[in-house]
Amino acid sequence: MLMKQELFKRRKKRSRARLRRLGSGRPRLSVFRSGKHIYAQVIDDGEGKIVVAASSLEKEVRGELKTGADKEAAGRIGKSIAERAIAAGIKDVVFDRGAYRYHGRVKALAEAAREGGLNF
Repeated sequence: MLMKQELFKRRKKRSRARLRRLGSGRPRLSVFRSGKHIYAQVIDDGEGKIVVAASSLEKEVRGELKTGADKEAAGRIGKSIAERAIAAGIKDVVFDRGAYRYHGRVKALAEAAREGGLNF
C-alpha cells in the first residue's frame, strides 16, 4: 500500500502534467495550503521565475485576519494575488490546484482571483 505522501505527489504530478498540455504557455497560478496559512504564486514556467506571490503570512494581511487557515483568508489572498498579477501585466493564467481538491479554501482563493480580474 502506498504512503499518503506518495499518493499526494502522484496527484500533484498528474495535475501539473495536464496543465502543461492545456496551458499553452500561460503563467501558472499555483496554490499551497498548510494547516495554518495559504500561499499563492504566479509562476512563469518558460523562464522558471516567480512573477508575483501572496500569502497569509504577510504583515498587512496577518493583522486583519483572525487566522490564515480559513476561507476568509483565502479570499483575501486571491484578491491580493490578482491585483499584483494585473499590476505586473498578467491577465490570463492557468490555475494549478496541485493535489488539492477544488473545494473550500482552494475554491475561495480561485473565485476571489477571478473577481479580482484574472482569467482562467
